[in-house]
Amino acid sequence: MGVAGLDLILHGGLPPSRLYLLEGEPGSGKTTLGLQFLLEGARRGERSLYVTLSETREEIEAVAASHGWSLDSLELFELATAAEVLGEAREQSILHPWEMELGATVRLIQEKVAATSPSRIVFDSLSEMRLLAQNPLRYRRQVLAMKQFFGGLKSTVVLIDDLTAERGQRDSHLHSLCHGVMTLERTTLEFGAARRRLQIQKLRGVDFIAGYHDLTICKGGLEVYPRLIAAHHHKPFVGDPTPSGVEEMDALLSGGPLRGTSTLISGPAGSGKTTLALQYVHAACERGEACTILEFDERVGTLMVRAKQMGLDLQKHVDSGCLLILQVDPAEVAPGEFAWRIRKQVEERDVRIMVIDSFNGYVAAMPQEQFVALQLHELLSYLNQRGVTTFLINPQSGLVGSMATNAINISYVADTVILIRFFEAEGRIRKALSIIKNRGGPHEDAIRELRIDRRGLRIGQPLTDFRGVMTGNPEYVGSSAPLMEARDSGA
Repeated sequence: MGVAGLDLILHGGLPPSRLYLLEGEPGSGKTTLGLQFLLEGARRGERSLYVTLSETREEIEAVAASHGWSLDSLELFELATAAEVLGEAREQSILHPWEMELGATVRLIQEKVAATSPSRIVFDSLSEMRLLAQNPLRYRRQVLAMKQFFGGLKSTVVLIDDLTAERGQRDSHLHSLCHGVMTLERTTLEFGAARRRLQIQKLRGVDFIAGYHDLTICKGGLEVYPRLIAAHHHKPFVGDPTPSGVEEMDALLSGGPLRGTSTLISGPAGSGKTTLALQYVHAACERGEACTILEFDERVGTLMVRAKQMGLDLQKHVDSGCLLILQVDPAEVAPGEFAWRIRKQVEERDVRIMVIDSFNGYVAAMPQEQFVALQLHELLSYLNQRGVTTFLINPQSGLVGSMATNAINISYVADTVILIRFFEAEGRIRKALSIIKNRGGPHEDAIRELRIDRRGLRIGQPLTDFRGVMTGNPEYVGSSAPLMEARDSGA
């Protein structure tokens, strides 16, 4: 097809010498996809023909120019108006105008096809043919006749339908005539860019990936993002611990989160969730492991400066290519596109640690999606199947007292949950860290103090007289002996 993601969905592409239907409402990307299909054929040395009944040559060329394409390698046959087909003589006919117009139009198309003998044909669009026919039965007969005509030429034909007919008048008979049916959809959200998606409704003799697949139209054509199925991407790996480089932190998790597991770091804003994840990233980069941070909430520049102030020099790892930080705009990215970005990182760079910062940003990218938890579960399952250690930052609303998490509970999908809370002691705001669960093995159940300064991250002694952390109202009533103070280099 000339679209890498779509070819993956089709397991290689469309079977040749068949008739296909490409349907979708205006603006969904049908013309662009049709041109990509023809240009791919031309690139392979095949003759390609674009037949247009509605748009002019200038309009088609404008679409191509917007993507940086040249149509010199294609045959472009324009039938913009019935007057160009029949001339003025049709007005003196005693027959119904559409009877002559449709027959003459089909004959001209057949003559052009017979003269050029193309391997690939795009017919744009059936809506004009439906208007010329006026009669549904006549329209069906002409489509069937075209199918038989094209079948004798061994051409691969794509018929485009813009679905302009009323919903109750749409003809399902056309679906049964065609070897395969692809549907493009365009949805306008209440905020942000329009979302587009594709579905293969049928494809005889091909085991395609069913369901909806997100797509975008960018300079260069359509980008299709195949729906992620985690079970199809298993890769053998050793589930050894992922150390953080901080001995006390690693001791809490018996060496660290295991490879192929996901860790949820939860806590209020400013408690150190991102910094804790960066500590694992920095340690992995020091070992030469590739890492990726998908940043929804914080600017990359701010993240780099903050990490350096805490003794984590990430810039050298970015410069070496070991670390890649991607800024994600939640208003512009679709769920399928986000999953595709992660797949590329894992499969092209062999990423060992992935950080998604944060879950709130991920949810914001899908304001009208109904299956956010299921999509995240499939994404984390894919990362687990590939042996990637994943860190998911989960901000909680509120700073002190009872804090609520996101409306979508995701703690059950995580293998490890790390909770960070604020507490007050000796007139100062401090932080407490605890491990809620660890499916990968044993973990310490003690609550310890967390402190972050210019020399990095520190884990203190167990706070034996600390109470109330699980209720959301932490309170420390013991002596000051276990509490950590600033180091000589400054806090």
